[in-house]
Amino acid sequence: MDDMPHILVVDDDKRLRDLLRKYLSDNGYLVTVAADAAEARDKLAVLDVDLLVLDVMMPGEDGLSLTRWLRDNHTVPVLLLTAMGEVEDRIGGLEAGADDYLTKPFEPRELLLRIASILRRNSKPAAQTDSVLLNFGPMIWDMTRQELRHGDQSVHLTTGERDLMTLLAQSAGQVVSRDDLAQQSGNEANPRAVDVQVTRLRKKLEDESRMPRYLQTVRGMGYVLRPD
Repeated sequence: MDDMPHILVVDDDKRLRDLLRKYLSDNGYLVTVAADAAEARDKLAVLDVDLLVLDVMMPGEDGLSLTRWLRDNHTVPVLLLTAMGEVEDRIGGLEAGADDYLTKPFEPRELLLRIASILRRNSKPAAQTDSVLLNFGPMIWDMTRQELRHGDQSVHLTTGERDLMTLLAQSAGQVVSRDDLAQQSGNEANPRAVDVQVTRLRKKLEDESRMPRYLQTVRGMGYVLRPD
């Protein structure tokens, strides 16, 4: 049981909660459920979870608001579930700090794949003595561990932010087009998602995100990462 990833499912639809609990449990996950944001907060206060599967439209506090709170208080990744499939809705979820976004109704197998992908990309490799480090003033990007640090403190990145930083770091000093970043990060159908991730990443990397020194926009071409 200790090796099973722990997922917290938050949805006001009891039928869906019960279905997800059984389906995810049958596929090797430890599952806890909550009916709303308040119950989710209570359970996060006493449980260690590896991922939240979170409904957007709930009575009271909605999923986007809870996601924003999570980004300020927790490092747990978030997969949003919603009946709204428009591009602007997905962008709103990413802006709130979600790691991924799945539109209802969805195929259960796709949910499993999304969960596995988030957990895999958020797992930290074992420490290595030959880590490659990039410096950005007081910030350090460990290319081996795919970890952003401020001194000895790890800085939480969402899955999308980590993927973006990894891709840009691999081509440090070179312009990478928006379309290439979108394709390589799995957002090929929605390049605007790259812009959202860049904006969020700048706030964590730069002293002044509106006047970026390290993660720069090259107008008409793309983005470039310039370490010290």
